[in-house]
Amino acid sequence: MRCLAGAEESQLSLQLKPRVAARAKISSVGTYVPPRVLTNADMERMVETNDQWIMERTGIRERHVVDAGVATSDMAVEAAKVCLARRGIDASEIDCIIVGTVTPDMLFPATACLVQNKLGASKAWGFDLSAACSAFTYSLQVGAQFIQSGAHKKVLVIGADTMSSIVDYTDRATCILFGDGAGCVLLEPCEEGEVGLIDFYHEVDGSGGSALCMPAGGSLHPPSAETVAARQHFIKQEGQTVYKFAVRKMMEASEHVLQANGVLGSELAAFIPHQANKRIILATAERLGLSEDRVVINIDRYGNTTGGTIPLAMGTALEENRLKKGDLVLLASVGAGFTVGATLLRWEF
Repeated sequence: MRCLAGAEESQLSLQLKPRVAARAKISSVGTYVPPRVLTNADMERMVETNDQWIMERTGIRERHVVDAGVATSDMAVEAAKVCLARRGIDASEIDCIIVGTVTPDMLFPATACLVQNKLGASKAWGFDLSAACSAFTYSLQVGAQFIQSGAHKKVLVIGADTMSSIVDYTDRATCILFGDGAGCVLLEPCEEGEVGLIDFYHEVDGSGGSALCMPAGGSLHPPSAETVAARQHFIKQEGQTVYKFAVRKMMEASEHVLQANGVLGSELAAFIPHQANKRIILATAERLGLSEDRVVINIDRYGNTTGGTIPLAMGTALEENRLKKGDLVLLASVGAGFTVGATLLRWEF
């Protein structure tokens, strides 16, 4: 038995801090892409392909790639600086940083740690989230929970990937698809009368894990002379398997979150999808009853930047004055894993 002597004579000094539940909203957006551009004409000189073939099958005309020595954390920091400047706040006000990426600067420490230091976010903690092309939608909801629970007031959610670091530029099936870039949003509590993030739907299907992956570099196949020689540290993709899954699941996830909230596709002001393939995007939009003018597409300029695509597309929508306060917006993604995500929200700035 535990000795309880004196227990009644002492009192706990614990003081619980009150937490006030609140809805979360996106209050700012920042983006960054490296200045160097890799066009389809450049790709023609690298592998057996051509501009017409790439455009017809993917919608990609060019993509941005980093120079040697530039890492994912560097792009993430640049996007975060733009985001903070647009909101007019200092990095010292940030509570938490979440970085969605499959191309961290290194396996550890987390890229979020490096971003925190480079950004000067002295009061923030953070971590990385790996969900491939769904990394931003997943990270957005994780960040929202900190706001909605009352735990934090300001959370940076960053989607950033240096895909050129894991692309095999001798593999014409994959090298034409990917680019480098980063996007950042600031999450804060809604003010009176605002709605912000409404609902989400997430799903994984791990049975498709081998269809899109980087086989080596982890605990299963650690780096070795053999894995390097076999080019296993680059992206490997079963194109048709991934395409068919992505077409079906982006539609299903989008319809699921809309139906769950009694929203018709025709009521959306903007559909901001993951930018993997223009045909997938347009097929989903058609199924939702959306005209192309309400679909944000910038894959022609950036290619697939994985975790960066949706926030980069948000940036494009803002640049083109296609978002205004109160707009109903749908985000959707499908990525390696397989991962699936959709988010319904009101635009609040």
